[in-house]
Amino acid sequence: MAHGDDTRRREISGAVLWDPVVRVLHWALVLAFATAWGLGKFGPDQMTLHFYAGYTVGAIVVLRVIWGFVGPRTARFASFVRGPSAIVAYARHLPERRPSGTWGHNPVGALFVVGVLVVLAMQVASGLLSDPEDYINVGPLAKYVSHETTQTALSLHEPLSTLLLIMVLIHIAAIVFYKRWKGENLVTPMITGRRS
Repeated sequence: MAHGDDTRRREISGAVLWDPVVRVLHWALVLAFATAWGLGKFGPDQMTLHFYAGYTVGAIVVLRVIWGFVGPRTARFASFVRGPSAIVAYARHLPERRPSGTWGHNPVGALFVVGVLVVLAMQVASGLLSDPEDYINVGPLAKYVSHETTQTALSLHEPLSTLLLIMVLIHIAAIVFYKRWKGENLVTPMITGRRS
């Protein structure tokens, strides 16, 4: 049985885990979000570049959602989104000092992926609808909604960016945890596509 386990492990280690679309969208999102966030916090008063970075984030989210329905198995939501019992069962074994043994996103990671996509969509939507009443940095859809809606969107945009930053930090902490505690390298497969 041990010989069969070793053979299976070798087969899995050489197999493609993340397809090129998932990998490109992941790293493009890293760059686009970092650019949008940095320009939003520290950029010039005229937010044109921030807008373009936000449009890019929005396009990436839309493409990732589409790919979650039509892409290969590990990219599809149906292959990794699980119910509460699977999430709790996986979380119960999370502290164990051994690899998770999941192929693709685990149930807790899947919950996080869906959460990030939802919050990113809300962030982009709030930017598109915001009107800071400075006549310069008005979201392109603000003119189609009520003043109350533009102000609500504006009031959500900043807190959502902070929430996303916290989510990014949690994501990085999880990568470090998996590498150091569970012995799983999550970064290399997102670069090469293959599990190391």
